[in-house]
Amino acid sequence: MAVINYEKLLVELIKPLVANPEDVEAIIVDSNEAYCKVKINVNKDDLGRIIGRKGRIANAIRTIAHAAAIRDGVKLDIDLGSQELEEE
Repeated sequence: MAVINYEKLLVELIKPLVANPEDVEAIIVDSNEAYCKVKINVNKDDLGRIIGRKGRIANAIRTIAHAAAIRDGVKLDIDLGSQELEEE
């Protein structure tokens, strides 16, 4: 079974949801065979779009990504953030 590229998976899940898809980026912050932490950055105007009301869209994104990670036996952590917050 092929190893999943979590960066690409998350970017492809999020791009259709945002107004500025060119600003979506995913960075693997920490990774080993059993653990992967991915930081998602979007335009600050799109942050609410990927979080959704009461976090429903963010939870759906995490559910899909976690389902893929379980197949590889990997614990996946996803941090959602804005590029503007990172620069301050």
